Amino acid sequence: MADIEYERILERYRDLVADTCGDRVKGKANPYTSLNGNMFSFLDKAGTLCLRLSEEDRTVFVTAFKTDPVTQYGAVMKEYVAVPPQMIADPVVLKDWFTRCLAYAQSLPGKPTKKK
Repeated sequence: MADIEYERILERYRDLVADTCGDRVKGKANPYTSLNGNMFSFLDKAGTLCLRLSEEDRTVFVTAFKTDPVTQYGAVMKEYVAVPPQMIADPVVLKDWFTRCLAYAQSLPGKPTKKK
């Protein structure tokens, strides 16, 4: 993916996060969001936005958008779905799914921090 296209998607991701939850994207090399120690979305190096969804929402998403499982570093990320390019271009639909992603993250138990 061209650097310009990746930067465009990253900017849209940052705007989405700021608008939806008033937070900011973390990570410089691997942009992501987290809540209570649980990562719930990320942008991979290829420019694919991935969202962590509940089982029910994942089933609906995969059926509606015909997406493949998310694989990172050779491992399938079971709770994540890859956002198709046409959704990146539709801010209303993207925000709806990101809101569902955030709601699922809020339902997860917090993880203790490793920082001292």
